[in-house]
Amino acid sequence: MSAKRRLRGLRLPKASRWVPSLPARREDPPIVIRTAPESDDDVTAVPATVRALSEWAWRSLIIAVALVAVLKLATILAQVVIPVVVALLLAALLEPLFCRLRIILPKGVAALITVLGTLAGIVALFSYVGNQFATQVGDIVDQVSKGLSQSRTWVESTFGLSEAQLTGWFAEQWATISEGDRLSNLAAQAGSVLGQGLTGFLLAMFTLFFFLYDGPGIWAWAVRLFPRAARAKVLSSGAIAWHQLKAFTRATILVAGVDALGIGLGALALGVPLASGIALLVFIGAFVPIVGAMVSGFIAVLLAFVAKGPVTALLMLGVVVAVQQIEQQLLQPLLLGRAVRVHPLAVILGIATGIILGGVIGALIAVPLVAVLNAVGHNLLDPDPGDVDDPEQLTTDSEDAEIADDLMQAEERAEIRPGESPYST
Repeated sequence: MSAKRRLRGLRLPKASRWVPSLPARREDPPIVIRTAPESDDDVTAVPATVRALSEWAWRSLIIAVALVAVLKLATILAQVVIPVVVALLLAALLEPLFCRLRIILPKGVAALITVLGTLAGIVALFSYVGNQFATQVGDIVDQVSKGLSQSRTWVESTFGLSEAQLTGWFAEQWATISEGDRLSNLAAQAGSVLGQGLTGFLLAMFTLFFFLYDGPGIWAWAVRLFPRAARAKVLSSGAIAWHQLKAFTRATILVAGVDALGIGLGALALGVPLASGIALLVFIGAFVPIVGAMVSGFIAVLLAFVAKGPVTALLMLGVVVAVQQIEQQLLQPLLLGRAVRVHPLAVILGIATGIILGGVIGALIAVPLVAVLNAVGHNLLDPDPGDVDDPEQLTTDSEDAEIADDLMQAEERAEIRPGESPYST
């Protein structure tokens, strides 16, 4: 093929495929100097962490004010609130008995028999203790006289005090108590407290009857007070709270029975007067975990010291300590530990708060209230509540990696020498 033919058959490519187009001339961006942050909603001069903390702060303040108002109102209406709470605890304890009677009896009759049976049991128990005191009062006076003389001799020999010093001290204390109208004021206060206690007891029994007779209806009325969107959470929280109350009362009854039996039998074996009264006191005190058992045990030791002398008091102290160790090491973890998962520090703080707000009755209802609030709080605040006891279980693997990175950066900044910038690369 000739060169001319080859040239004629050669097809050149189009220029548009090979020659790039020239870019259009761009305008220089304007120079803007910002002296204030933009007014968009997503941009702010406050860091996100500070903004989140401020939101938590004012919401927490509102919640705290509401809680203080509720506590103040409960303190003002203590003569009504405390009997209602006691009736609620008794209803949680007596519900199994009521349900069994409900099978064969009408609902009203079953509730009435349950309340009357409870009254009869309480009256019989205190009557027995009163009869024991009445029959032993002569022996108790003789034992107390002998015990006081032995204790006085022991105090004089141990602390080096003379009889004249002890006699003068007792005379001063009696003069302080009996001066003015103090005795009459104390008697008037005791009568007022006794009257309020009797009124509160009757109100608690009356409320207990209606809790047993129409508890579901009362709860349904309370739930209807909430918005419809929140009723599901309220119902679940109420069921959880009721389960906690029943578990607490049943476990506490068993623990209190063991404590009362052990300390009462120890007092009876040592010859301490009013062993039945000591057992009843320990039984009631066991409803206040840790503190109640300690106080009732101290009263038993003090009675043994006054009636039998220091040796018997030391033996009684050994019995109390042994029973308390069995309770704390065996009964509390097996019974209360499974039923109510509350830290001992929360128990102590709750009891202290209950004593400040409601006295002895406040201490009695403090622990079940803390247990209920703990369970209901987890139900309302945790999206997926679970058994989380250790700090390692609170975070996921990605969150653990983020925490480790933050700690590493904090350690690096801690090693910066004076004069260096922590933001230099």
